[in-house]
Amino acid sequence: MNITLEQPVHAAAIEKLLDSSFGPKRHTKTVYRLRKNVAPVADLCFVATDHDQAGNEVLLGTIRYWPVMLGNAVQALMLGPIAIDPAHRSAGLGGKLIRHSLEAAKALGHRIVILVGDAPYYVRFGFQRDLVSGLSLPGPVDPSRFQGLELVEGALTGVTGMVGRAKPAKVRTAAAMATATASPVATTPVAPTRAAAKVTTLPLFAALLPGDDMDAPVSRRRLRRAAR
Repeated sequence: MNITLEQPVHAAAIEKLLDSSFGPKRHTKTVYRLRKNVAPVADLCFVATDHDQAGNEVLLGTIRYWPVMLGNAVQALMLGPIAIDPAHRSAGLGGKLIRHSLEAAKALGHRIVILVGDAPYYVRFGFQRDLVSGLSLPGPVDPSRFQGLELVEGALTGVTGMVGRAKPAKVRTAAAMATATASPVATTPVAPTRAAAKVTTLPLFAALLPGDDMDAPVSRRRLRRAAR
């Protein structure tokens, strides 16, 4: 069994597993409002796979994370969905995916993770209801299932308000971090530009006398005089 980053080739199998795990009406749930028109965090979407006797790759489990905003001011991650093939649900695969992905999220510099799920299951990973008591979701949710986790101690202290969709530009990925930490490219200094008033075309209109045709030729002497 291998845990690797999700690839486009896994998409069909993931959708099939999610449909069988949560039903075709899963898109009507409140959490899907926060995922609508927002891409998941690619560096935190993992799959667990194995190979059958014929050597074909088989999907055993999937986990995804999505960017959200807390109170329109604090960036966070929303865990889910996570789904495991029924034949492997008693092998601890779900816990392996959660721990693996949370470690990756912390390594990438993320601070907060929220989710909607069974409290007795997620408490073992450090999720707590009290941490999100000051937050609300944009739709009906059993409050006991709404939980949060601080990847950085104190990250949820004083955070209140509505959970909303995040802007795609706010998503932190490994690729973005690599770009940000790369050595800057040397650039050739550019001389300061002259004042904008000296290059505006407005003085050319001043060279025309009342009644003149704006499409008619203007003498060079009048243009020089207007540009002074």
